[in-house]
Amino acid sequence: MAINLTKGQRIEIGLSKVGVGLGWDPNAGTGYDFDLDASAFMLGENKKLPKDEFFVFYNNPKSPDEAVESSGDDTTGGSSDGDDETLTVDIAKVDPRIQEIIFTVTIHDYEVRKQNFGQVRNSFIRIYNAQNNEEIAKYELDEDFSIETAVEFGRLYKRNGEWKFEAMGIGYKGGLQYFVDKYV
Repeated sequence: MAINLTKGQRIEIGLSKVGVGLGWDPNAGTGYDFDLDASAFMLGENKKLPKDEFFVFYNNPKSPDEAVESSGDDTTGGSSDGDDETLTVDIAKVDPRIQEIIFTVTIHDYEVRKQNFGQVRNSFIRIYNAQNNEEIAKYELDEDFSIETAVEFGRLYKRNGEWKFEAMGIGYKGGLQYFVDKYV
């Protein structure tokens, strides 16, 4: 039975291969598709990328240690199976310099399209066992982010040699560049 997480809640993972699924349903009527982009920032102790290649997204679909891989870019959302974009993490392959992996979602071309998370419904992040697809936990973004265009959904982090997950749900004004500036 999956755990429904609340903002700030933390759980132990205990898996060797973790799937991180992100999903959303776009509201109709904006004149544009909603292109949300899932990304992973693999950070060292200093909360920065050890190298730029540890930023995994649609233009860099695999980390240099081959631990994190993106499913690619879903440009419309509303997938029938629930997950619109996924990031897969092979814990055993994570570079020893990496202490946490931040999962973000941003709205592509939000300025031109005049879009924000207040126009997105049913957005969630879910953690599942990537070997058998069993859902472990789900965090639904139920807060009204009416002006935010970028969200830190959650993070995997290492504590005493064990990997844990924290639901974050922190919204920002800005796009993918905001996170690049924060973590590079």
